[in-house]
Amino acid sequence: MSRAQILDGRALAARIRTKVAAQVAALADRVRPGLAVVLVGDDPPSHIYVRNKQRAVLGAGMASFEHVLEDSVAEADLLDLMERLNTDPAVHGILVQLPLPQSIDAVKVLNAVDPAKDVDGFHPINVGRLWTGTFALVPCTPLGCMTLLEETHQPLAGRHAVVVGQSNIVGKPLAGLLLAANCTVTMAHAYTRDLPEICRQGDILVTAVGHPRLVRGDWIKPGATIIDVGINRVPTGDGGTRLVGDVDFRAAAEVAGAITPVPGGVGPVTIASLLANTVTAACRLAGVAEPEV
Repeated sequence: MSRAQILDGRALAARIRTKVAAQVAALADRVRPGLAVVLVGDDPPSHIYVRNKQRAVLGAGMASFEHVLEDSVAEADLLDLMERLNTDPAVHGILVQLPLPQSIDAVKVLNAVDPAKDVDGFHPINVGRLWTGTFALVPCTPLGCMTLLEETHQPLAGRHAVVVGQSNIVGKPLAGLLLAANCTVTMAHAYTRDLPEICRQGDILVTAVGHPRLVRGDWIKPGATIIDVGINRVPTGDGGTRLVGDVDFRAAAEVAGAITPVPGGVGPVTIASLLANTVTAACRLAGVAEPEV
């Protein structure tokens, strides 16, 4: 039997969505937050993720604008769409679902998004703001990780956090947020020597590498908090598949003090964080304060 506290991302996400819905209702006479999602191609996981986002957006009382394009769309046409969304007053947040087809320069498209509407926090201006401590819109998955940690650790200051994975989407921005919270941060990656020993140093261990069950129980400091961002589909042996994280959950739960499950951990809070970012963007664009609810 596991002794670790299971960090319920679904329950936390529900609380965030309730708060966001109350904020949207309070803003009704001034601005209705609107999110535009751009999906290119027929990648099945992306379509599922976009449907979940759209359901959450509508459930919070926001406006939803979905643009589904063929994977043959020209890059110039996609950039034209970005410009139209940038100037549309009903759109306060723009999210480009990744991955994009190889024929399209994803960096160019993401950089074409107005930083004020960049609810994914990927634009270089928002990246710079994050690292200088002046952030408003930050990537949703790192924001969700921080929300989970803040629910578990008070204070975060002084904790040693080890982040395994150095992507621009999760690892790097999360390191910036952890530093802003006065954690001591170690970044680990594919070239890190003696990764197990590095992981054992973390009061907080975050994994975001996309390698199923990479982190074993004996890699974990007793009592550490584990935030598993990995989402990996593995065969079940009966012809089916199931989702697992980057951490060997059963073994880790015997050692850790708290751990996120996969699924049901970081994922739901990521979508809830997108809603919160959209409200923030709408209020800033409309020149109104975010409602206290």
